[in-house]
Amino acid sequence: MAKKLYVGGLSYDTTEDGLRNFFSGAGNIETATIIMDRMSGRSKGFGFVEMATDEEAQKAIEMFNGKELDGRTLTVNEARPMEARPAGGGFNREKRGGFGQRRGGFGQGGQTWR
Repeated sequence: MAKKLYVGGLSYDTTEDGLRNFFSGAGNIETATIIMDRMSGRSKGFGFVEMATDEEAQKAIEMFNGKELDGRTLTVNEARPMEARPAGGGFNREKRGGFGQRRGGFGQGGQTWR
C-alpha cells in the first residue's frame, strides 16, 4: 500500500521531476506533487511524495528529513489526512455586520446605509 509523505521547506526552484528524482533513491515513487499558489502560480514551498510501500516511505523519511535539496533543508514526515475546512469564501457577513450595515462614506456624515 502506498504511503504519502509531506515534504516541506522546498525551494521555489524545485520541480516535480526534481523532487521525484531526489526521492527515487529511497524506492519507487507513485506520485510527486508540489503545491502551487493559485494567484501567483509559484510554489508554496511544500509538496507530497507518495512512496510505493510503507517500508520505502520510512526509508525516505530517514534518508531525507533534514537533508538539503536545491539549497533548502527539507522536512520530511508522514502526511496527515487533510482537515475539513468550513464552507464558503473568506468573507464572513456576520463579522462584517452584513450588507447594508456599512458606516461612513463620502459626505454621508457617518450615517448607516439601509
